[in-house]
Order: sequence, then C-alpha cells, then structure tokens
Amino acid sequence: MSEPSPTPATDQPPAPQRISWRQTFRRAPRGVRWAAWTALGLVLVLVVLAVAGTVVVRRSLPDHDGTIEVPGLSASVEVVRDAEGIPQVYADTDADLMFAQGFVHAQERFFEMDFRRHVTAGRLSEIFGPDTLETDRFIRTMGWRRVAEQEWALLQPATRDALTSYAEGVNAYLADRSPSQLAPEYAILGLTGLDYSPAEWDPVDSLAWLKAMAWDLRGNMDAEVDRVLLSLDHDEDEIAELWPDYPFDQHPPIVSGGGVVDGVFEQNATGNATRNPTRPAYPAGVVEALERVQDRLDAVPELVGKGRGIGSNSWVVDGEHSATGMPILANDPHLGISQPGIWMQMGLHCRETSADCTLDTSGFTFSGVPGVIIGHNADIAWGFTNLGPDVTDLFLEQTEGDDRYVRDGGTEAMEVRTETIKVRGEDDVELRVRETVHGPLISDVSSEFATVGANAPTDEPGDRGSGYAVALAWTALDPAPTADAILGLNRASDWDEFRAAAADFAVPSQNLVYADREGHIGYQSPGRIPIRRAGNDGTMPVEGWISANDWTGDYVPFDGLPSVLDPEEGFIATANQAVIDERYPYLLTQDWDYGYRSTRIREVLEEEGELSVQEMADLQLDTTNPMAESLVPYLLDIETLPNGYYRNAQDLLRDWDFTSPADSAPAAYFNVVWRKVLELTFHDDLRRRTWPDGGDRWFLVVSRMLSEPAGPWWDDAGTDDVVETRDDVLRQAMVEARDELTRRQARDPQLWTWGHLHRMNLHNATLGESGIGLVERLFNRDGWEVGGGSSIVDATSWNAVDGYEVTAAPSMRMVVSTADWDDSRWINLTGVSGHPASSHYSDQTELYVEGRTLPWAYSRDAVEATAEDRLVLAPADPD
Repeated sequence: MSEPSPTPATDQPPAPQRISWRQTFRRAPRGVRWAAWTALGLVLVLVVLAVAGTVVVRRSLPDHDGTIEVPGLSASVEVVRDAEGIPQVYADTDADLMFAQGFVHAQERFFEMDFRRHVTAGRLSEIFGPDTLETDRFIRTMGWRRVAEQEWALLQPATRDALTSYAEGVNAYLADRSPSQLAPEYAILGLTGLDYSPAEWDPVDSLAWLKAMAWDLRGNMDAEVDRVLLSLDHDEDEIAELWPDYPFDQHPPIVSGGGVVDGVFEQNATGNATRNPTRPAYPAGVVEALERVQDRLDAVPELVGKGRGIGSNSWVVDGEHSATGMPILANDPHLGISQPGIWMQMGLHCRETSADCTLDTSGFTFSGVPGVIIGHNADIAWGFTNLGPDVTDLFLEQTEGDDRYVRDGGTEAMEVRTETIKVRGEDDVELRVRETVHGPLISDVSSEFATVGANAPTDEPGDRGSGYAVALAWTALDPAPTADAILGLNRASDWDEFRAAAADFAVPSQNLVYADREGHIGYQSPGRIPIRRAGNDGTMPVEGWISANDWTGDYVPFDGLPSVLDPEEGFIATANQAVIDERYPYLLTQDWDYGYRSTRIREVLEEEGELSVQEMADLQLDTTNPMAESLVPYLLDIETLPNGYYRNAQDLLRDWDFTSPADSAPAAYFNVVWRKVLELTFHDDLRRRTWPDGGDRWFLVVSRMLSEPAGPWWDDAGTDDVVETRDDVLRQAMVEARDELTRRQARDPQLWTWGHLHRMNLHNATLGESGIGLVERLFNRDGWEVGGGSSIVDATSWNAVDGYEVTAAPSMRMVVSTADWDDSRWINLTGVSGHPASSHYSDQTELYVEGRTLPWAYSRDAVEATAEDRLVLAPADPD
C-alpha cells in the first residue's frame, strides 16, 4: 500500500473506529497493564500451539460426515457437500429445511452470526469492552433492534414460521457445545479473561441484520456532506464542475423509456414532467454540524462496506442474445472485502414439492438469515444491484428543556427512552435516547454532539437557546416486512409472483434483474423511497420546526417504480447507473453512479450478439479502464519530459489496449499517473474530506477539463508567481509516477505490474484487527494481487486518497443459465467456512483471483456427482 498523502492537522477526519486491544490496555492502570500483558503473553504462546493444530483452533471444526441426532426435526435431512464444502440440503418440509439451514449456518459461521447480532443490537461492548462503546451508543440511538422487533408482527405467518424454524436449527447446534467448540474466536477471547456464553438465537436476530445491510447501502449521505463542504470555499458553478449532472447522453439509464400514468409505471407511456428542485445554499454552521455528524456515522462498523466502490453489476440477455437460446443472467455485487466473505453458498431442496415443502432454490445466503438472497429456483433466477436512492435526511430541531421540541410555533413532547449498555470490565452505561417526529436525535449520541446545533444558523430569528439538535430521518427506521420478500423470491415461479415478492422489499432498495424458464427477462426497482415536498432535493439539512419541510408521509408507489419486461433490445444491464431519465416524476436520487461500467457492459452485449455462459463470465472480468481512453492521448502529447528515463515509462502507454490485468505494466503506470493528476490538480483547492477518490465522478470531471489547457483547477494555488496549465500537471504527474514506481518496484518499467500495487487484503472483522500479529495471521488472508479497478467492470475499487489497496470488490460472481441450471457457474470471494483451520476458509479465493468459477450443481443427479461429504441430521428420540 502506498504512503498516505500529507494531511493538514486541522482538517483531518478521525479514522473509522477499530476494535483495538492495544487501546484497551493503554487506558488501563499500570498494574492492570502488566497483568494484561502477562495474560497476552500466554495468549500468544497458546495461539502458536493452536496454529500448529492444537485443540484451541481445531476443536470447533464441524462434522461434515456421518449421522447426528438432532431434536426438533420431523424427519431426516441430508446435507451433501462438494469438494469446496458447499452444502446442498434435502428435506421433506419447509420447516425442516429452514431448521437445517440454521444448523448448517451455525456449523460454519456462528461467530460471524453472533458478532452481527451484537452489532445490530448495540451490544458489542459486552464482548470487546469500552473501545466499541461509541458504536453501541449510535446504533442504540437509531434503534435497529427495536425496529426489527416491531417488524415481527408485520410478517406473513409463513415467514414467521421460517424464521422460527431457522432459529431452532441454530439453537440445536448450540446445545451442549461450549463456546470454544463453536468458534476459535471464543477460545482466544476466553484466554483474555472473557467469561461469555452465547445466548440462544432469536428470530428477531435475523431481522436486525437487514438493518445493517440497509445502513451500508443507504445512499447518498456522504455525497451530501461532501457538497456541503465544497460550498464553504467554492461557488455554485465550481461545485457543478466537480459534481456534474448525470450524462444521460453518454451513459443510458437502465430503463430507456416509459412513464407514470395514474400512479402506474408503463413501459411505453410518455414520460412525465421533470422534477428538478432548487438546491439551497449551505450556511457555514450547518457545514460544521454536518461534519461532526459524519464523523459519528463513520464510527459504525462497515458490515457490507460503504463508499463509492459499493455497487454491483448485473445483466440479463434473452434467448436471441444467448448461445443457449434461453436467457442467461449474471450478477456480481461489489461490497466491502473481509475474511470470511459476506456470502455463503447453499442449496435448499424439497425432496418432493408439496404444500408443506415449497422450496427448491440455490444461491448465495447470509449467515443468520433464512432463505437464499441471490440465486435461482426451479423456475426463475434473480440478481441484485444497489439502486442507491436518497432515503435519509437530517433535520435541525429546536429543543425546549429535556423532552420537548418546537413545531409550527408550539411544542411537542419527544419520545424518550433509557437504554442500558453493558461494558466488559466496566460499569454499565445508561443512554438516554430522544426522538422527534423526524427520527432519533443523533446529536445526543455523545458529549461531542451537545453543541452540534449551536453552530447551525438558519433563517429563524430569535434566541436559539442551547442550540439545535440533529434528527435522522431514514426509511429503514419504519418497520417493514422485507423478510417476506426474501422468501417470496425463493418461491416465485413467474414474473407476476416475482414482482409481488419485490413489492415487500422495503430496504435496502435494489435493482432486481429477472429471468425465467419460459424465456422472459425483466427488471424491477423496489424499495421505500420518500416523496419530498417541492423545493427539497434532500441535499442539505432542513428546519424541523416547520412541518412544511417534512416528508409528505408517502413513499413512491411500488406500481409507479420503473420496471421492464422483455425489452425490445433483448437485454438489461444494471451497474448502479441512473434508473430512468429526468422526465420521471419522482425524485429517486441525484447521486447515481455515472455509468461507465454499465456503458461498457452494454457495448460488449451489443457487440457479441449471442453470448455463452463462459462469455458472460468473461465479461465480469473485463478490466478496460474507461478513463484511459480520455487521458492517455493527452499524456502521449507531452513531449518535454526531462530525459529518456522518464520517456521510457511514457512509452508503456503507446500500444496499451487500456486493460488493467494484474500483470500489466502500462496499467500500473497509468494508475499511478492518474492518482498524481488528481493530487496535483485538486488537493490544493479542496478540503481533505473532499479530495478525489478516483472513481467514476472524477472520470467525468477530469475528462471534461482535459479539453481546456488552462483553468483555475489546473493552477496550483500555492504558487502565486506561476500559473500552471494542464500540461504542467500532466508532465509533473508522469515524472512523479515514474519515480514512485522505480522506488516501489524496479528501474525497468517492463518489470512493473499493477497487481504489485493493487493488493487485496482480506481481514477478519474482529480478531483480524486485534493488533496482535500472530492472531491476525491466523484469521487474515492478505496479499492477493488483482487486476481491475474503480469504475471498471471488474470493480476492485481503490481510493486515490489513501493508495492502491483494494477497498471493495465483487463479493461473489454468478452466471445462471435458464436453459440448464446445471450449466450455471459461481464463485465466492473466500469460502463457505468461518473457521480459519478449515480447508474451506479461503479455498475459493485463489480461483476467484485467477478469474475462474466453479460448476454450480443444482439437480439431484449433478449434486450427487460432485458429492464429497454427506451429513444426515436425524430426528432424535423425544424420550
């Protein structure tokens, strides 16, 4: 990883919170520290033995063969695993399938499940102590677990039954097993003195995980804060240059036509009038308040990732564009990287379908959640990409006393509750949570926010008292039956049933692509997206004491959301670009991905004509850099490099095909040059938080600037007596890039490789960040050299502010053939197991890095042909 750029001390945001044992020890009294380090020495000795294969690490490995008697089953269940340990589960009832899924998830991933439920309930400090108290306070304030509990009553009886059976299966595995028999993390934490036994799994634990998904995929809050910060030092025209409107003429939206008629979206209808709210100015005090709010948001762990690299690709072609004569669907969600990865492959099969046994589905699952999230059943296939609508707003509140706030000249009572947070090794912490009609007061989360509102001037005259509070409005805090949608997709057999299931998918809002065995392909955008009042585009905090600023209380109607069935062009491509053009009457967001990935996918689909399963998989690995086509001609025009030493690096670009595989020398050089161009052009003019990350927005910004050889952005604000031009910046960028690569890799440019810089380090979210080398080496899998890059179809994103290390990546890849389910392909980022001593902990990573996929067996015959292990779960004698 490269050295970080220098950062002004007064403008550097705090780093995201990590679970650090070192910080815990440093804050302890001296005597306690000595005792802690003595205990830690014992831990290290024991871990060395564990790595060598002792019981501490290996005793938690689950059984994959034989027969286990399990109370709670109505009949025997088979769990058939292939060479990669991927389980296919066979049962006679849905209840037994869900039970067995919970059992198998607990076998492979229980610590991950337990960690996730502690996060979503705001209970991390029970295990990790005061280092995680900040996270717990914030999540308790938002109330993820409380909302999940409220959702239970909204679910269909069949969904509640599935969640209950799943929980019973998890608990059947937990029964009679000590913590160290469940996961090595418990064994190692136990050696530090943690006295902890996991509680039984509750069905609501599964619902709460959906809130974590929604948080990390919530949309444009970071973009709103960035625009606010830009407004301090730049006028509207300059902000528009750095935050351009979506280029519909260059990058087509997902849905190319249609409109809303009487509240219903119709593919062939004429579009409605454009909704284009006026963006108001940002007072400086609001900027400071938002900056503090954003620092607090950064404290929440990244469970599925966040930032510009979080997105996905999916596309589907019909039979006329398929070599099989039937639809083929591809999907690769781009999420944060971790070890183990977020997904676990699994199949759930009824031996015979009936009223009591309805499932025959296979795909990618979340440990802790019943059903298949992305995959296919016997009739349909589906995939997800993040739609990214604007579903959050910040409201400034005038408070009176401890429990009242101003509304339209009067006051109203807040909803107030007190929560108790248990903290390992310390006294319990009492948290007082206040909510207004807009949502929880996130300014109450810590003493840091006691004065947030004090610096947020508005047009309101008079004394503000102790200042304004800040409330968070977020659609995910309204209870909704999203869990119904997951199982509805698993059971859907046609387009109508698919859309009926999608209608329940409240958060996070996703682009859904569809294919079926009848030859149909389709697209549907679901989700709860608030309707704002005229003049409010959701890009700045609003005055909460004026009810006219509230959301209308309605969501964009599901029937009015864009959808397409069997489009004339014969394919659908989604990659987080705009869903539909400006004529659409509802505001979804103003912060789409700018469409470089989607346009590249469309180009290949149009050029190829008919694609095979392998060609679809190959497209997922496309490393064409769309910025290179714009920038390289200008780099080659620079003829005044100092000498041959610099020119022979420039020569790498002359015959480059603009692709970025891991072994590419031109890609290495170009990406370092690109990072230098962004640094030299913008760091002198922008606050650090808004420095360019190098992704799709900056592709568009710089591409438009290249045609102007001189301008204020090119000029270095720190050199008063010299006016720099475009060519000065490009020349200096190439010089600095040449020197950097010589230091990092070799003097001979032919020996450079992009993968040497662009490494993917897969870290365990807890002990993998402990700061203890031996423990981290046990749980982490680092150093994978990969190709691709930000806003490339093979989206291994990196942040130009920090270096070249991968920050997000395709979390899995799948290609589904409706002509023959057994001809489908899949691969996971890591492996199915969460146990570092398991051969399936990271056995798919090498294949993934090489661009390979695994055969995806679905039919019973295909599963049996690949079977390596067979576990029978037999009902136990109740006596």
